[in-house]
Amino acid sequence: MKIISQKIKIKEFVQNKKKLGFVPTMGGIHDGHISLIKRSIRECDNTVVSIFVNKQQFNNKNDFARYPRNIKNDIKRLNKLKIDMLYLPRHKEIYIKGYNKNIKINPFRKKLCGKFRPGHFEGVVDVVDRFIKIINPMRVYFGEKDFQQLKILEDFIKKNHPKCRVVSCKTLREKNGVPFSSRNFLLNCGERKVASKIFKLIKNSKKKLILKVISIKKIKNIISALGVKKIDYIKILDINKIIKPHQKKNKYKIFLAYYIGKTRLIDNI
Repeated sequence: MKIISQKIKIKEFVQNKKKLGFVPTMGGIHDGHISLIKRSIRECDNTVVSIFVNKQQFNNKNDFARYPRNIKNDIKRLNKLKIDMLYLPRHKEIYIKGYNKNIKINPFRKKLCGKFRPGHFEGVVDVVDRFIKIINPMRVYFGEKDFQQLKILEDFIKKNHPKCRVVSCKTLREKNGVPFSSRNFLLNCGERKVASKIFKLIKNSKKKLILKVISIKKIKNIISALGVKKIDYIKILDINKIIKPHQKKNKYKIFLAYYIGKTRLIDNI
């Protein structure tokens, strides 16, 4: 595995590589990341993984400061996979002339997390756009755990990078049901148990919530009783009607975002 930090060197590396897969990450490598990378290795001739904690997509300075970083452990895990290259860019090389304040993304950004994290999705799309221009991958891999992010990126990449295909990968979960996430490293044992109870509650209540047999308010009260002090949202959305063109068949998911202590967790079930 080659480790490159300079933009000019990565451009040299990827030149003339036609079937190239790309997995962008912010580090804190976990089994969810590993599943994306393994799929890229299966489907592509070469695979590039990036680690870059993108300050632009954090609307909270403390959240950026607390984000899990363990580059030595990340490199150790990635080495075992025998990927072709790890890209560790510097902030200045990615944002030479500053952020793109005029980037246009789908209105879906205003819903769910977008209401509580202003500028977040603009930051995500901006950095992914820059990576694609540098690496020129044939396929880029994202997990369905960050479903809103996935749909916004799918729409943007389809319109702006038609030669690049977004590959959507199913959410991988820990044994307790909680989706793998770098933020899970910030949770203690008790907090992990609470997160597990919330997953099981939503999963077991999904049909009743969709049929309105049970109210979202009641679910929020149960979650609050578990010790969760802040719930950003619990929403039911038809994922086939999120971004045009819409599909006729209805397919519902429950989306939620909440805080356990200072750690914000999201899920869709």
